[in-house]
Amino acid sequence: MSVHYEVEGPIAVVTIDRPEVRNAIDGPTAKQLAESFQNFESDSALSVAVLTGADGTFCSGADLKAVSSDQNNLRVDLEGDGPLGCTRMSLSKPVIAAVEGHAVAGGLELALWADLRVAANDATFGVYCRRWGVPLVDGGTIRLPRLIGQSHANDMILTGRGVSGQEAFNMGLANRLCSPGMALSEAQNLAQQLAEFPQLCLRSDRRSSYEQWGMSFEDALRNETVLGRETIESGETREGATRFAQGAGRHGDFSDI
Repeated sequence: MSVHYEVEGPIAVVTIDRPEVRNAIDGPTAKQLAESFQNFESDSALSVAVLTGADGTFCSGADLKAVSSDQNNLRVDLEGDGPLGCTRMSLSKPVIAAVEGHAVAGGLELALWADLRVAANDATFGVYCRRWGVPLVDGGTIRLPRLIGQSHANDMILTGRGVSGQEAFNMGLANRLCSPGMALSEAQNLAQQLAEFPQLCLRSDRRSSYEQWGMSFEDALRNETVLGRETIESGETREGATRFAQGAGRHGDFSDI
């Protein structure tokens, strides 16, 4: 197996493990990634997933050596899963990318697919496939401009240059920076924090923030209200308000909720 799937409490950890090719993705690996996140989505006991790579590298993209020999079996279809497996999936629960080393080409696209990115300060993000005529077909040309703006995205997409963890943080590509070797641990800590929040509300707000992209402002407001009302009517909001009234979480305290 080139993808490992482990469950730790409410968190699933998905690890790409092909260190001999810097965790590059071939057809079987893409299939395993899709299956892993399908398992995460369908498991009601799980709240957050962490995506990472083995041996100090996140992912170097598609396995170009396999592509050159026509043995890769990566499919670029208009329907179904993305070439890298999970990149067309719209999950109801958040995913955090834990980035060490290189997240380049398709590896960058996998990191962009995640909701949040925790990166080592010496990590590198980049459209390295620019050099080889390999297009971004796993959402890179869409998610990158939406995350960091068209100007920053153009600088990465057109030049293919590498962006350090610090620069990625400065432009909003990385959400958290950490020391080398600590990305997975920091991502797991962040995942645990998310898992402790009331989940209906968290997922509803997350869903609204994504669905608004394709809506007019008025329709987006209506959709936000519809989704928020479902959370309120579930009783979760009243439960939270009751805990607050009883003294929990005062003065912005997130440790007592």
